[in-house]
Amino acid sequence: MKFHVSQTKIDIALRKIRVIQAYMNTYSPKRAYRQSARAIAAEATAERIVDVFFAAIREGWFDEIRLEDIARGAGVTVQTVIRRFGGKEGLLDALKGQMNVKVDQRRDVEAGDARGVVASLLSDYEEHGDIMMRMLAQEDRFPACRAVTDHGKRMHRQWITKAFAPWLEALAPDARRRAEDALVIAGDLYVWKLMRRDMQRPLSEYQDVMETMLATAIGVPRAELLGETGGEPG
Repeated sequence: MKFHVSQTKIDIALRKIRVIQAYMNTYSPKRAYRQSARAIAAEATAERIVDVFFAAIREGWFDEIRLEDIARGAGVTVQTVIRRFGGKEGLLDALKGQMNVKVDQRRDVEAGDARGVVASLLSDYEEHGDIMMRMLAQEDRFPACRAVTDHGKRMHRQWITKAFAPWLEALAPDARRRAEDALVIAGDLYVWKLMRRDMQRPLSEYQDVMETMLATAIGVPRAELLGETGGEPG
């Protein structure tokens, strides 16, 4: 009994074999290890560059920061910085991404967890409040700074609205909008700056004011908001 196989199928099979052979000829554990090591080293270099940029922008203004200084601080060439980030705008975008990861981790609170909201804001502002205020001071001058602050404002409102959803859901549209505005203000960075930097008040006093403002925003006693009386949201 004879079987007939078309030339087309034979050609396809041969091409597949050649592809497999080419892969086998080029792949080696040592080469894969070297590529992995290079990728890890490149990532470490990028993180070091962003860390140097972070330190620079905490103390200086965006237009005063020089790529030469960033490169020198990170132990690389200016070309390396440009090749990886493009310039200061790219560095700022990378820093925003790095900070967002930390903020998202801290702000992972359940809806209705007012204590978690307060703890998250205290931690965020004490660590990043100064650099965030510096970004706000430059948002009208530099589009890159405006992009960072606009993103932060949007995320702040979305997050705090979601966190207080159990109290907001029962409100009429206009009342809900007013309550959301009041919550955003209660947890706003400028309140932190006013109390912690301008007035030099202790963290405990700022926390006390924030908790009182949050409770007032949704019209419940502070003790109930914080779960001190056994009251449930809504």
